[in-house]
Amino acid sequence: MKPLSKHPQPAELQALHHLFQTGQLALAEHQSLALSTRYPKSPAVLNLLGMCQQGQGKLREAAATFRKILTLDPRIAELHFNLGAIYTQLNDNKAAMASYRKAVQLKPDFAMAHFNLGALLQQQDQLPEAAKHYEQAVQQQPGFFEAWVNWGAVLQLRGDLQAAEQCYRKALALHDDARGHFNLGTTLYGQGEHAAALREFKEALRLDPQFADAWNDIGEIYRDQGDMDEAVRSYRQALKAEPRHARANYNLGECYCLGGQLEEAVPYFAASDFADARERVLQCLYKTGQFETFKQRLDELAKTTQHHSILLGTLSTHYAINFQQENNYRFCKNPMDFVQHTRIEELATPDSPLLNELLNDITHLSIAERKQGRLYYGKQSAGNLLQRSEPSFQKLAALIRAKVKTYQKQFAASQDGLIRLFPKQLEFASSWYLRMQQGGYLTSHIHEEGWISGCVYLQLPDKCDNHEGSFEYGTDGDDYPRMHDDFPSQIVDQAVGDLVLFPSSLFHRTIPFQSDQERVCVAFDIKPRLA
Repeated sequence: MKPLSKHPQPAELQALHHLFQTGQLALAEHQSLALSTRYPKSPAVLNLLGMCQQGQGKLREAAATFRKILTLDPRIAELHFNLGAIYTQLNDNKAAMASYRKAVQLKPDFAMAHFNLGALLQQQDQLPEAAKHYEQAVQQQPGFFEAWVNWGAVLQLRGDLQAAEQCYRKALALHDDARGHFNLGTTLYGQGEHAAALREFKEALRLDPQFADAWNDIGEIYRDQGDMDEAVRSYRQALKAEPRHARANYNLGECYCLGGQLEEAVPYFAASDFADARERVLQCLYKTGQFETFKQRLDELAKTTQHHSILLGTLSTHYAINFQQENNYRFCKNPMDFVQHTRIEELATPDSPLLNELLNDITHLSIAERKQGRLYYGKQSAGNLLQRSEPSFQKLAALIRAKVKTYQKQFAASQDGLIRLFPKQLEFASSWYLRMQQGGYLTSHIHEEGWISGCVYLQLPDKCDNHEGSFEYGTDGDDYPRMHDDFPSQIVDQAVGDLVLFPSSLFHRTIPFQSDQERVCVAFDIKPRLA
């Protein structure tokens, strides 16, 4: 009996190629299967069979066919790439990443394999490795627009805003579009460069007048600048373009709250699924004295969701004290017990080089201001200060992270959500400096978008009577309704270099001071990524 030939004739392959290229995939598959029985070890025939199966959505059959080829020759990078694409479609990300890793191992200049692997790593929140593969993709293919965009997005998530800015600028040089200008604007906003960010958002709108995200972020800039009329107008433009835009609805609700129009705020929060919109509805109910409805909804949320809402932590604690009931919301049932007053020695030494560097940068760098109604006789920086590239801010960020780790260890035995769900990656969700002049103070508030908050003190006025300029924390504030005055509070008299760490759900304020010396501190929030 004559042995089977390993390779088909060129004419046989050409006929299959013609069927495949003209879209006759079922017939091409049928003939490929027949040919594969005659040439079972022909990679060319099996590859055509796999592509026909893949083209018809027969993904598991296609994967089996490609694996059969790889048993014949495991060194074909393109086949590992094809398998990675199929596994991705099958939602088997682990197998997909293994296939892409093999593809780039065999062919290090395989730009698309680096890109696809980077995208999967980004989905898995493995940002450092994702960034490396996007970088490889653009090194091998400098005109790879999508890789520049994704690399920028990963760098932005990691807090490296200047590097992200450069990626977005490179992407825009390759392809000028509205999304690109918007992306660039978000990094500039994060660096406190309001004017430059506003230009990019407006350019995005010039290219796409219905770009709801750009309208919303323009509104946020106007809000930061204290121009509430323009902020509201921009949010309404966002909703005109996209009526269910989550952030614009939320932001409009916040604007009504700031104006004391709590009832008017409720429909906008109810229309949003952004951040703590549901909890904001409960806050409006509580502050308008609708206690029964509030308690009913609080209990429903406590039964059906994880206990990781900052605002519900505040509301439940206040309600429990107010009405002398048990606090059943386990985010941080007794927040007063989780305050830590510590010190950063590198700032507390005489003539500290880091302290002088920080004060010089805060005084002389061009960082936009963020207006807010709780701050009197003072300035607050815009953007995310501790994500800036200046060495002084980077050094301070590293020192704060070390102190936060110590904080976590101190309370490690707690079963409250605050500690159980503590941030794994200690990145700054927000950070800013506060510079207060004579008469300056900050009214009582919480940090709804934080988790662990803190403040490090760089310059303090001389203490006078009544703890002037000191930090006060407690379980009541922000004009919450009170049935009595028995809400605990505590005052911290700080020194330069001191750091106070506390749950973001805890009310806190700065006591007014009359000294003519400036008070300078850096405040921040660190929070986990929650599903």
